[in-house]
Amino acid sequence: MKPAAITWALALLGIALSPACTKAVASENPVSTTTVQVAALAPPAPVTTTPPPPAPCPEGMVLVDGEYCPDVDQKCLEWMDPPESRYHEFRCARYEKPAKCKGPRVHKRYCIDATERTEPETKLPRHFMSWTSSKKLCESEGARLCLESEWIFACEGEEMRPYPYGWERDSEACNVDRATDIGRPGRLHDHRTVAGSYPKCASPFGVQDLAGNVEEWTQADNGKKWGWKEVLKGSWWIPSRHACRQFQVGHNDVYNGAETGTRCCKDAP
Repeated sequence: MKPAAITWALALLGIALSPACTKAVASENPVSTTTVQVAALAPPAPVTTTPPPPAPCPEGMVLVDGEYCPDVDQKCLEWMDPPESRYHEFRCARYEKPAKCKGPRVHKRYCIDATERTEPETKLPRHFMSWTSSKKLCESEGARLCLESEWIFACEGEEMRPYPYGWERDSEACNVDRATDIGRPGRLHDHRTVAGSYPKCASPFGVQDLAGNVEEWTQADNGKKWGWKEVLKGSWWIPSRHACRQFQVGHNDVYNGAETGTRCCKDAP
């Protein structure tokens, strides 16, 4: 039935259509719809973090990594003590800069104690340590005595500094040059200071107290040095072994005193 006929029939029945209804009825076109497709979101990928590589050295140790000069020329420009002094040519006030390496360098990579081994209750360096007891202490903790060359390189760095802090001697930088109230050889008085308490007494690698405080036992590189495997480095007593290349031999592996302590090294991965 046509829309006009529907409207006439309803009118006979007394039913009136509103214009809107008439328009709706009259419309024969279907309502079109638009389908929107929503893409499904994939769940976010899990966040993965790569853990940092393990530190090459254990806590309390410093990494030394670089090119070491076995044979160096460090020229003193000025001595501190007069020729008549027993310490003449022991203490150089000022070295020529730069130092000269007289041969091929050797790559070294190892860990070394940042400070001397200390007494836990005082933080003073251990003392009355012999070469033998120092070796046992280091090995008990998975370390070893340092070779003398390792000790030297940790002290002077690739720049081959005569002193760990530079080219001019500074008796205030480290616990050194004590010439009074020292006791006597073999019975020295105790002049230790807390390990690491001299900030200026730091090497290019950040190792503390290599120039002073207690004397530290090392192992001669070639098994023997002047006939001794036991080599002492650094010290607080008498105006002498303050420079990185200075050393003392002559004490056997069981000698110990108020001035002898321990520093350990360890192979680095």
